[in-house]
Amino acid sequence: MSYSIRPAVQRMRPYPPGRPIEEVQRELGLSDLVKLASNENPLGPSPRAVEAAKRAAETMNVYPDARSYRLRATLAERNGLTPDHVLLGCGSDEIIGILGDVFLEPGREMVMGDPSFIRYEAAAQVNGAKLVKVPLTADYRHDLPAMAAAVTPDTRMVFVANPNNPTGTIVSGQELEAFVDALPGHVLVVLDEAYFEFADGDEGHVDGLSLLRSGRRVAVLRTFSKAYGLAGIRVGFGFADPEVVQAFESARSPFDVNSLAQEAALAALDDVAHLAETVRSAKEGRRRIEDFLTGQGFEVIPSHANFVCFDTGGPAADLAQELLHQGVIVRPCTALGLPRHIRVSVGTPSEVDRFVQAVLTTTKGKVTA
Repeated sequence: MSYSIRPAVQRMRPYPPGRPIEEVQRELGLSDLVKLASNENPLGPSPRAVEAAKRAAETMNVYPDARSYRLRATLAERNGLTPDHVLLGCGSDEIIGILGDVFLEPGREMVMGDPSFIRYEAAAQVNGAKLVKVPLTADYRHDLPAMAAAVTPDTRMVFVANPNNPTGTIVSGQELEAFVDALPGHVLVVLDEAYFEFADGDEGHVDGLSLLRSGRRVAVLRTFSKAYGLAGIRVGFGFADPEVVQAFESARSPFDVNSLAQEAALAALDDVAHLAETVRSAKEGRRRIEDFLTGQGFEVIPSHANFVCFDTGGPAADLAQELLHQGVIVRPCTALGLPRHIRVSVGTPSEVDRFVQAVLTTTKGKVTA
């Protein structure tokens, strides 16, 4: 049987997620596992968010507020913008895809760093647009001058992840401003700040909303999946010019942000203490992992996120497999464009202990500096 599937879709590959604990348990028969592969919040969601979701579950027979009025208004107020500036979706993945639907089509182009978040590629591919990938710099940062040079009259979108995934690197506010100002008016720069909270306050880091407030042509994406610990309930958000938001609203699916997600997100925003402890713990664990790996002779990319990416000295899959057999799930970056690198999420102190011990125990646990 043959179906007339679009060639652009046939060339695509499904997103390769981090391996879930249950899958590894079935495969290896291990019961004591630590997952440090998907950059999840090891402290879990805010207890307030959990209670809010439980209350919302009592009325799950009713469709959610299609416009997410209260969440939209709260996000706008806390960020000094109007509700007409707010983008909402079922995770920021959906927002990325819908922006592609809005701006891209055959004959148009999209520019991104390489490697960077793999779902940007899908936004171009599914819409039949040309995908232009610009290699990162030698220190694994976005090469903004080279990306600007790659822009043509057909370019409609440029994605910049800040911090970048999977490297954890950032570009400065001065660099970003010069980059955006150098681009022609038909190009939208999408600043993906999924890891914003972990970089906020770091030297050189900038809040992308400052560019939007100054009238520059940018969309700024954030998420509740990382620092807020709501990855399982899927709610992403962002900010853009009202003209972009209006077009986005026309293209998105109705009721895509469910009632539980809306209420949990609102409650998470109010739990300032939980967010602060999440960020503090992540930065402390990040420093510990970086110091340990550097001491073992690994080349570590300085991170501004809740993960650390490092060069294993050989095929990343080999060390990742050894760690897996010791019950530590990490993310080899082979499918992400860095075949020698592993990305390890910052876990709780005890989970970091497990990672450290597993690395020390493996036959590849030490490399020659």
